[in-house]
Amino acid sequence: MSRRLNDKTIAVLATTGFEQVELTEPVDALRNEGATVHIVSPEEGQIKAWDQDQWGKHIKVDVAVSDANADDYHALLIPGGVMNPDFLRQNDDAVSFVRDFFEQHKPVASICHGPWMLVEADVVRGRKLTSYPSIKTDLKNAGANWVDEEVVVDEGLVTSRNPGDLKAFIAKTIEEFGEGKHEGQTASESGGRSASPGSI
Repeated sequence: MSRRLNDKTIAVLATTGFEQVELTEPVDALRNEGATVHIVSPEEGQIKAWDQDQWGKHIKVDVAVSDANADDYHALLIPGGVMNPDFLRQNDDAVSFVRDFFEQHKPVASICHGPWMLVEADVVRGRKLTSYPSIKTDLKNAGANWVDEEVVVDEGLVTSRNPGDLKAFIAKTIEEFGEGKHEGQTASESGGRSASPGSI
């Protein structure tokens, strides 16, 4: 079987309150394609999932977001859950980490409430994307072209609405992560900075 992500190292940005299946299913799929996946978080040790209407499993944290560098990764995944991005967007290191992927033209995938982090990082202006409907207005106010579709791909940015979209979301995430950098994947409509020297 072809493993399309054998040479890729992927960051997954999450904290306690992430929606369980929106992390576990994409991570399993990425690893099955050969990717090395690191869970990056402001918390140390473990983070706890939210599983529909109750607390779920614990996930081991690999890298503290304060120590994480986008230069070391090929792509970024941001799962949803209401609490997860709400906590993350209050963390300056997490917000900067997200923005750096756009400035380096690297693919980013985010589902459900995850795109809240894209608003905080100020990277959605002029971009086509989707999300959980309750944050539609926030995305529009930040300049995004919001659409109601199961998966939206815009120059390396992959977004979906909810766990029901995971099959399509995962397929497009693997495809975009495999393709690598996209020049249209930038931190603003006018374009972001070039990648740092020596970054992957």
